[in-house]
Amino acid sequence: MHVAGLRLSYVVSGPPDAEPLVLLHGLGEGADDWATVAPVFARDHRVYALDLRGHGRSGWPGRYSLELMRADVAGFLDALGLDRVRMVGHSMGGVVAWLLAAAAPDRVELLVLEEAPLPRPRTPAPLVRPDGELPFDWGMVVAVRRQLDTPPADWLERLGDITAETLVVAGGPSSHVPQDGVAELADRIPGGRLLTIPAGHLVHAARPEAFTAAVSAFLSGRASEDQQ
Repeated sequence: MHVAGLRLSYVVSGPPDAEPLVLLHGLGEGADDWATVAPVFARDHRVYALDLRGHGRSGWPGRYSLELMRADVAGFLDALGLDRVRMVGHSMGGVVAWLLAAAAPDRVELLVLEEAPLPRPRTPAPLVRPDGELPFDWGMVVAVRRQLDTPPADWLERLGDITAETLVVAGGPSSHVPQDGVAELADRIPGGRLLTIPAGHLVHAARPEAFTAAVSAFLSGRASEDQQ
């Protein structure tokens, strides 16, 4: 698929007439990162797992920002005629997901943010390019990390514009993402719920059964008391 001239690659699964669920991966990952959990979600949803710009089989245009990724996802929904969706975003993909939910509240019905960082300035960690050929554009990493380290000043307030019911999944103390920030993210989203699954940053990969159970319960309205 091409959106505004950019190739966007995606993997689709699940019944064509089921509720649409969009999965957005973390930095340096891709649609295949959801391979373990997507089949579970596809039992009850039409699942769309994207490669965001600069990743995998999608275009590597050399222009990168989280806002551009948000616009890509919105254009993707338009191209498929998806007016209102459910959305799960991991880490960077979680930032893209909530940016869309804040900018277009009518497009996102239910939102799951897995280990998404709070948009507050942080001390940059060393950025070292891995050796060899990469499945993503290193220039994209540099640009996105700059935004994650120093997010726009208004992003904190934008969290209050989200109207979608939101589940924030934290990975616990072994995650490199500050857990007090993840908790504050849930607090700043109106009606946001926080659930901790001690698994580190890659919750859906390290504990797929716990992750899919919690997310499926939330999406179906059967959230446990721990998610209230």
